[in-house]
Amino acid sequence: MGLVRRKMPEHLELQHLVDLSAGSGDESIPNLLENKRPLIKRCPFFGLILATLSSLFFSLCSVIVKSLVNVDPIQLAMCRFIGILLPTIPIVIYTNQPIFPKGKRLMLALRSLMGTIGLLSSFYAFRHMPLADASVIVFSVPVFVSIFACVLLKEPCGIWNIVSIVLTLLGVILITNPPFLFGGDEEVHQNYHYNTVKGALAAFGSTIFGANAYVLLRILKGLHFSVIMTNFGMYAILQTLFYSIIAGVLCMPNCGTERFLVVCLALFSYLGQILLTMALQMEQAGPVAIARSADIVFAFLWQVMFFNEMPSKASVMGAVLVLSSVILVGLRKWAMALPVDSEMRSKLGILAK
Repeated sequence: MGLVRRKMPEHLELQHLVDLSAGSGDESIPNLLENKRPLIKRCPFFGLILATLSSLFFSLCSVIVKSLVNVDPIQLAMCRFIGILLPTIPIVIYTNQPIFPKGKRLMLALRSLMGTIGLLSSFYAFRHMPLADASVIVFSVPVFVSIFACVLLKEPCGIWNIVSIVLTLLGVILITNPPFLFGGDEEVHQNYHYNTVKGALAAFGSTIFGANAYVLLRILKGLHFSVIMTNFGMYAILQTLFYSIIAGVLCMPNCGTERFLVVCLALFSYLGQILLTMALQMEQAGPVAIARSADIVFAFLWQVMFFNEMPSKASVMGAVLVLSSVILVGLRKWAMALPVDSEMRSKLGILAK
């Protein structure tokens, strides 16, 4: 059982999706790679290219969220969840899967609750923080997954997990750069306004709820991915609808640019998920997790291009620390998934121990 858990990818929920489709017992699902072997042989890094393109689309989603200042993040999240639900319904019907399987209903609802709050928190972080800073903190989810896996699933927490956690926390501190820790003159205190604090708390909350959602996905490993995604979409839409009514923000985006960007948000989310799924069918989870760290690079690029915000030295240093911890986690996952007698595993050396 412990070996199965170690093989479960932790970085993104769609890594779990790929494992589920392979182990669901439904042999009628075609292997997307069956007819693509020649392409993979010609381009051995094709899976990593797809993972990088996935990062590109997901980073553009964060740009749209930050740009649509007149649309509440709850409404944007609802549109994204609709984009998740609609393509999944035909799959769950075609495969004849039970939508509400006995014994799993509570866990499915809890996973949806955690995932929804995590996504909403990340949207609020994008809205109230510099794009790159928020992206770096939100992207540190893989590191926090190991913490909750140790607590909830009783998985071992080795020295490398501790190192990655420390690097991430130091990076987050540098990114948020709180004056009560670093001091500074009056101007620094004035620039460190309330919205920045609120955005940093939202980003950190997103990592906590997101990490719990991924751990719950491990518990739901035996279910077909369409069942999980259908439940997630349905519960998330109801949840965001409830929040919208309570907050009084339920309304349609304005015609023109706003509606176009909302459609782009759903489209880019879908493309990012599809590309990530294909990447994980071609490559192991560790290398894909490393390639996905391009999300941070894109975030810094978009921040300068679209919002004319130059990152501070502290933000860059913090991003380097978080990026290092994510790459460390990815390399370790890669090493642990390789055969014992593999040459690559011996090159990775101590990371495989």
